[in-house]
Amino acid sequence: MPFYNRMGEIPHKRHTQFRKPDGSLYAEQLMGTKGFSGIQSLLYHHRPPTAVKEILGVQPFQPCLEERGPLRHRHFKTQAAVSSGDPIESRVHLLVNEDVAIGVSTPTEQMNYFYRNGEGDELLFVHEGNGRLESVFGTIAYRPGDYLLIPIGTTYRIVPDDNGSRFLVIETRSGIVPPKRYRNEHGQLLEHSPYCERDIRVPEQLETFDQQGDYEVRVRAHGQITSYLYNYHPFDVVGWDGYLYPYALNIEDFEPITGRIHQPPPVHQTFEGHNFVVCSFVPRKYDYHPLAIPTPYNHSNVDSDELIYYVDGNFMSRKGIETGSITLHPAGIPHGPHPGTVEASIGKEETHELAVMVDTFRPLYATKTAAGIEDESYMNSWRLL
Repeated sequence: MPFYNRMGEIPHKRHTQFRKPDGSLYAEQLMGTKGFSGIQSLLYHHRPPTAVKEILGVQPFQPCLEERGPLRHRHFKTQAAVSSGDPIESRVHLLVNEDVAIGVSTPTEQMNYFYRNGEGDELLFVHEGNGRLESVFGTIAYRPGDYLLIPIGTTYRIVPDDNGSRFLVIETRSGIVPPKRYRNEHGQLLEHSPYCERDIRVPEQLETFDQQGDYEVRVRAHGQITSYLYNYHPFDVVGWDGYLYPYALNIEDFEPITGRIHQPPPVHQTFEGHNFVVCSFVPRKYDYHPLAIPTPYNHSNVDSDELIYYVDGNFMSRKGIETGSITLHPAGIPHGPHPGTVEASIGKEETHELAVMVDTFRPLYATKTAAGIEDESYMNSWRLL
């Protein structure tokens, strides 16, 4: 993140003695990116985070891809995806490439372990439900519409409330940051940015657990998940400071950019990662040129695949889409509004759509699970009668 934050107790100088009331040293941990040249935070633990009691086992982690067919536009009804287990086990991967894996999660159980992704940042969009994101950095209460950004290497767990939650899950092999064009040379979000630091919610409470017992931490790295057993609670941090930490941004705090004529998708951009961007389509006023056409024009995204997750409202340019639908419009063939939607949009003054879009600059490939929930008639929905 582009701004500094601190919580709890930390020493006056970094890398100096910081002692507990009994005189023993707290264990300092540097969490950073890009070696020692990226953003970083310093955490202070009751016990060294290196003190593993036992390695419990390893499980492979590799989405199973479908057999590739002809290039086509696709529609996946994610409400039909079977999702069960805790917030990690219930993740269903649908579309993946070398940079990002995208899926959904509808947990049915609570986590009885802790999780750490050592391969890249994670971005969870809360479609439904309330709960808590608990981590070594503290707790963030989440609500519908939240983007939850969890940096690489963060030990955390998700605790949905009793009514359950539903997430769009974006797992990456890179960092996720606000777009560069929204930031100045110091990292501060600029006046033309559709959101600012005031909209970002950092961890609200740091609760330190200085207790012993058996605690499992599952770590994803090198294409597998390794389970480690510790004899102390992993949330034993008494304080931290720096630029690396989880945070939340609610989609309702994204201020849409509008114009006299239809604005292209980059105005909706919210985050960027390596070879992909994330955009937010939110309720907004439509174009105000007297001859404006509110629906998007036909376009060929010749060097990117376009994925849209439909959250709520009426998406004016689409027909046959339901809440939780994912559409994929791959590079190589043009796409645009469905027949009849262009004329129907003329004269409309606003839209109430809510959706998350991910554009990737390498092709996305569907998993076998995605193929099983596909609306196979979608490619024909542009056919002129």
